[in-house]
Amino acid sequence: MDLALQDLGDYIVGHLPDEVEDNEIKLGELILSAKADGVIKVLKFLRDDVNCRFKQLVDICGVDYPDRSPRFEVVYNLLSLAHNNRVRVKIRTDEETPVPTATGVFSAANWWEREAWDLYGIYFSEHPDLRRILTDYGFEGHPLRKDFPLTGYVELRYDDEQKRVVYEPVKLTQEYRDFDFLSPWEGVQRMLPGDEKAGDPDLDGEASETGGGEDDKDDAEDPDKKEDA
Repeated sequence: MDLALQDLGDYIVGHLPDEVEDNEIKLGELILSAKADGVIKVLKFLRDDVNCRFKQLVDICGVDYPDRSPRFEVVYNLLSLAHNNRVRVKIRTDEETPVPTATGVFSAANWWEREAWDLYGIYFSEHPDLRRILTDYGFEGHPLRKDFPLTGYVELRYDDEQKRVVYEPVKLTQEYRDFDFLSPWEGVQRMLPGDEKAGDPDLDGEASETGGGEDDKDDAEDPDKKEDA
């Protein structure tokens, strides 16, 4: 399988030398690294070529590498039912450089690109309806970016007086605290409640020794009790 995928990767690079920069195989899947301005040509070739026939766009997702420039990757996952193959196409971009929309090649790209814009802030040029799709109207920021705060910027609640949901700045009730609890394996007692009923000889011996000592002490303190015995 890996040999067939490698041949397919070389075949694609041979036909698109200016658009595809590299190809590799990871975990049994073919990965193509393409240029952002040539991704539409790559997607059309993968869809229409008789040896590819990747006619299904499974999804489009973003990846954020804040310490790298450009920081974003846009990943296109394609499926070929005819050849039972998958291919992953990757391009790189940043916050300001738009990526050509793939809605003209795959209609399913519409909502996937809206999701990438909503969660990462990746802009797709000439998209027919580039609006947020998962977050609320007026949402501030892009929540899947690595520099987005875990608590967000606002919180919402239902206001009984206004009879509607209102937004307010996040107010944490207390500072973050790190609790260091005792390990459950530390400080375990040898004898637990109820063990005396299990008939463990060791525990019985410990119990009898403890009990015998207390009886002798009681007898020493009460001589009348000893005489009656």
